[in-house]
Amino acid sequence: MKQYDTYDETTLLKFVAIGDEQAFTEFYNRYWRKVYSFLIRMTKSHEIAEELLCDIFTKLWTGRELIGEIHNMDAFLSKVAYNKAINFFRLAAPQRKLQSIIASQMANQQAAQADEKLLDDEAQQMLHDAIRQLSPQRKLVFTLSREQGLTHEQIAQQLNLSAHTVKTTMSKALRSIRSFLSKRDINGI
Repeated sequence: MKQYDTYDETTLLKFVAIGDEQAFTEFYNRYWRKVYSFLIRMTKSHEIAEELLCDIFTKLWTGRELIGEIHNMDAFLSKVAYNKAINFFRLAAPQRKLQSIIASQMANQQAAQADEKLLDDEAQQMLHDAIRQLSPQRKLVFTLSREQGLTHEQIAQQLNLSAHTVKTTMSKALRSIRSFLSKRDINGI
C-alpha cells in the first residue's frame, strides 16, 4: 500500500492524473480546507461553500488527465474557487430577485385573501342577521331552498303547501333580505 501523504505535490498529481482514487483522496485532504475557507469568505454561507467545494473537486476528478499540468496548485485552486463563487452569484442574483418578487406577491395575495375572508365573514354575518329577521315561514322556505338546495316543488311537498305559495314566500323572503342588506349598503342577493 502506498503512503501518499509522504509524496510531494508533483508525484501525487501524477498518480491522480492516471486515475488513482487514493491519490485523489490525499490531494483532496491536502487542499479542501483552504478552498473551503476561501469559499466561506466569498459566499458567507457554509451550505453554498460546501456545494461549490464539492463541484470544484468533482470537476478536478473528471478532468484529472490535465491536473499534472498545473504548476501552482494553491493559486489555481484559489482562482477556480473565486470563479465558482462569482458564477454562483451571477446565477443566484436573478433568482433572488425573482424569489423576492414572488415572496412579495405571495405576501400581498395572502393579505388580500385575509381581507376577502374578513369581508366574506362580515357579509355572511349580515346575511345571517337578515335571515334571522324573517318570519318563521319565510325563514324555513329560504333555508330549505338556499341552504339545503330543495326545489320549490320539493319544499311544497315537505311543508304541505302549494308550489305557488312557496314561490311567493321565497320571493318575499328574498325581497326582505335585499331590503335588510341594502339598508346596510350590501348588495348581491
